[in-house]
Amino acid sequence: MESEKIQLKTETGQLVEADVLSKHADRIDVVIAQSVRCSLVPTRNGLAYVGTVRGREVTYERTRKSVEAELAKRDQNRRRFR
Repeated sequence: MESEKIQLKTETGQLVEADVLSKHADRIDVVIAQSVRCSLVPTRNGLAYVGTVRGREVTYERTRKSVEAELAKRDQNRRRFR
């Protein structure tokens, strides 16, 4: 099974690809550059997920609601094949 990859935006506007270790509505754990781990948490208004990597802020520009919907859809598909 292939791991999920997401695009994160750095403070300078660069896009960085990250591998997803675990994804929940309240936290997304990712690995950047195959060795740097980071936890992304939703912002107060729920419009994005943010975290820090070596003192630099990274942002996943998806709303909490869209991540919840994606997780619900994925769980529904898993239940169907059991």
